[in-house]
Amino acid sequence: MRPSAKRALRPGSAKPSGRGDLRPLFAILWAFLLGLASASAGTLDRAGIERHFPAPLVVGERDDKIPVWPILKQEAGSYEVIAYAFESIDFARIPGFGGAAPNLLIALAPDGSFRDAKVLSHHEPVFLEGLGSEPLFAFVEQYVGLSAKRPIRVGRPGARANGAPPATTVDGISMATASTRVVNETMLAAALAVARAKLGFGAGPAGLRVEAKPAFEPLSVAELERRGWIRRFTVSQSQADQAFAGTGVEDADPGEEPFADLRIAYLNVPSIGRAILGEAAFARLMRELGPGDHAVLVVSDGRWSPIPDDFVLGSIPDRVTIQQGGLAVNARDAAWERRDLAPSLPAGPWTILKITEAAGFDPSAPWTLALKLTRERGQIFPEKISREISTDYALPPELFLRQSPDAGPDWTESWRARGWELGVIAAGLGLLVPVLVRQRGLVAQARPFSLFRLGFLAFTLGFVGWYAQAQLSIVTVVGLVRAAFHTGDLGFLLYDPPSLLLWAFVLVTLLVWGRGTFCGWLCPFGALQEFAAWAAKPLRIRQVAVPPPLDRALRQAKYLLLGLILGAAALGSPLADSLGEAEPFKTAITLYFLRSLPFVAYALGLILLNLFVYKGFCRYLCPLGASLAVLGRLRLLDWIPRRAECGSPCQLCKVRCRYGAIAPSGRIDYPECFQCMDCVTIIQDPKQCVPEVLARRRAHRAVPQTVAAE
Repeated sequence: MRPSAKRALRPGSAKPSGRGDLRPLFAILWAFLLGLASASAGTLDRAGIERHFPAPLVVGERDDKIPVWPILKQEAGSYEVIAYAFESIDFARIPGFGGAAPNLLIALAPDGSFRDAKVLSHHEPVFLEGLGSEPLFAFVEQYVGLSAKRPIRVGRPGARANGAPPATTVDGISMATASTRVVNETMLAAALAVARAKLGFGAGPAGLRVEAKPAFEPLSVAELERRGWIRRFTVSQSQADQAFAGTGVEDADPGEEPFADLRIAYLNVPSIGRAILGEAAFARLMRELGPGDHAVLVVSDGRWSPIPDDFVLGSIPDRVTIQQGGLAVNARDAAWERRDLAPSLPAGPWTILKITEAAGFDPSAPWTLALKLTRERGQIFPEKISREISTDYALPPELFLRQSPDAGPDWTESWRARGWELGVIAAGLGLLVPVLVRQRGLVAQARPFSLFRLGFLAFTLGFVGWYAQAQLSIVTVVGLVRAAFHTGDLGFLLYDPPSLLLWAFVLVTLLVWGRGTFCGWLCPFGALQEFAAWAAKPLRIRQVAVPPPLDRALRQAKYLLLGLILGAAALGSPLADSLGEAEPFKTAITLYFLRSLPFVAYALGLILLNLFVYKGFCRYLCPLGASLAVLGRLRLLDWIPRRAECGSPCQLCKVRCRYGAIAPSGRIDYPECFQCMDCVTIIQDPKQCVPEVLARRRAHRAVPQTVAAE
């Protein structure tokens, strides 16, 4: 006797035999490991730099410490440096959306302004055969005249014309938000690195502002010294001699002890500044300092002083340097009126060093005061020998307020600006999961579930795809390969928050259900194909039945294409970008079909093919689908319920499956399943499931019929 239909229902029980076939996975891994190319550094030699800076400009000798070329111009009979030219890839290798770092040619003027900026190379997919590179070139040209001393943000397209500050904003490019933010961070990071080395500013992050809290605690100078807020730095004669050990002038400066005796204090903290200067003088100093500026007092009481008798007020001291993070901070005498300090401090000489906001100085972090000692060796042509002796200075961080216009790395701006989009997408995902999990709920109701599916696909196409620009793509996979083999940096993923959210969700569902959750529900181009097929129903277009042998052969094409793309990416070949154009996503979703005719014709051709061979691109050619299918073989569940009658004798689900993901035996081919849930709806619906229908009929025939008496 055949078991009942109910007892034969086996959700997620037996594992299909095809699940253990990991040959496609090994094939892709082999392609991934085809080769290793070294990451490229700057590409321009002297001749290359001269092509960009022709006469009357002169290219000087390349710096012997960092890859920077001075650009000189003749002024009043002598040559002066008007800029430092360099390639961004030598200082800021930040991967773009294609996984490779853009390379910019930047000319930074001595005042920190951008004298020139050009794109040397890039691999941003939206510009390659998409928008074209011209919008990117124009975007970079906006930096000319702006200052690297100030934080620069990427605004929306036309932001400057709509009132955004032109000195700190560049207009963004529609449909290229992530790419432009990467270029902006590359521009600023590279410029800041050169500014630190050559211009004497930039010890901290661009735009960082650390200010002393206004809280005041009345403290004496003695108490400030006890706490270390006034730092006493004493250098003995023996310490000074030891600094010159091995130079022949170790004991060339005998004298009384101590050699140097300094007091160092950061004056912006009210408890320190008011105790040293007095309330009125402290208030005047704070008024004279600009926003974000700092004041450091150095008082000398020893035989040797860092402030010599011939020191010029307002100049940069030659004998004393402030350093932070191993970099010199641009500090200049504030030209403050020399008046008496607190009685318990030495009379001086002393100086107040002013540090401007552009220096990126962080008083809440430790910093160093270095003294430059100089001695002479020889009589006729004396040789000057210099050595440094330094001391550290640090204040408790709780005395300060840290404020940064960027409030973190550049990518965080994307997350703040697109927070509501993330919320909407997260809500959509939160709605989808329980529907797919509860197979006896909405899924079991054919008509309501069909309406839900159409509505969710409209959300995927309209909001996820066309509005939020979160169409997942093989481009991201290529970027991961390039990061693994070349850059080692996955930061490019952070610049597209909606896509990263979807990637995280898709990776989780791959382990649970397989590729179908993305391909069947979250792919905007897949949704577009479904709507095209739905709209064409009145035309009664007959689907082409692909013979099984040909169908099996065509399915392998997407794995072959995926292997070629990953292999090219691993080898650092631009062929990966060209092969990635097999995806029509950029044309149909990212660029709204606003592209050159061949690409538009290709995308429309695939949509037309879909009317005859349902989801033909997805089933046979999609490299992203192939990558998800490979990873989906690691899923934990065979979640589609099966009955003993599935495949023999019942073939209803196989016939209804438009993806060909059900074998004649009834086995589910999960790597080809798009999770449309049609077969689940059938098996849960007693009016559609053939075993259920037959069981009811047999039960109906077995009921005795009542015959009326005559």
